[in-house]
Amino acid sequence: MKLREIGIDEAGKGPVIGSLFVAGVLNFEGLGELGVKDSKRLSPKKREHLAKLIEEATEVQVLELTASEIDAGRRTHTLNEIMVELFSAVIMHFQPDRAFVDAADVNPDRFAANLKSSFKREGEEREIEIISESKADERYPVVSAASIVAKVHRDRSIRQLELEIGTEIGSGYPADPKTVQFLKRLLRDKENIPSYVRRSWKTVERTLYSMVLTPLLL
Repeated sequence: MKLREIGIDEAGKGPVIGSLFVAGVLNFEGLGELGVKDSKRLSPKKREHLAKLIEEATEVQVLELTASEIDAGRRTHTLNEIMVELFSAVIMHFQPDRAFVDAADVNPDRFAANLKSSFKREGEEREIEIISESKADERYPVVSAASIVAKVHRDRSIRQLELEIGTEIGSGYPADPKTVQFLKRLLRDKENIPSYVRRSWKTVERTLYSMVLTPLLL
């Protein structure tokens, strides 16, 4: 009997602005022929095209955690613990025989062990094989597919946010100059930080500190 396999990856773990997305994709015949690869190595147009093909060909699940939900979660959990919960939810949804995951932890073996522990807490007795590796999206097409789907959903959410607030915000990552400039303008009113900003990120704290310090140095 053919094994039921899935791939899981995330997009938006590191940004200071916007939601985090975790995608799961059920493996299917013909996936390798689509030319999927790590989403970061594809143009936005190519990602959109491939995501459409993937979602039409197989079962896909996408979970979104908003910036405010991330901030709330970090009051009691580490970001790694939050990632374990999200990846576990995808695995529980699919009930696969084998899951290939792009490890959301510097220690892939620890990430796999934490996922397995999560199943036991949920009362899941069936043994599921978990292949947890760093850069799994470069090695396994089914993880590449999940990477593409997650990234497309993340990009769409950022573009939608830009439409709603009427200005460009860049990628939302702290290293993006366009995002940094947007954040500096936004945080001038530190009493009204919008819910789409991850207030628990050190980037916000550093930006606010620099804005207070700069006038004192002039």
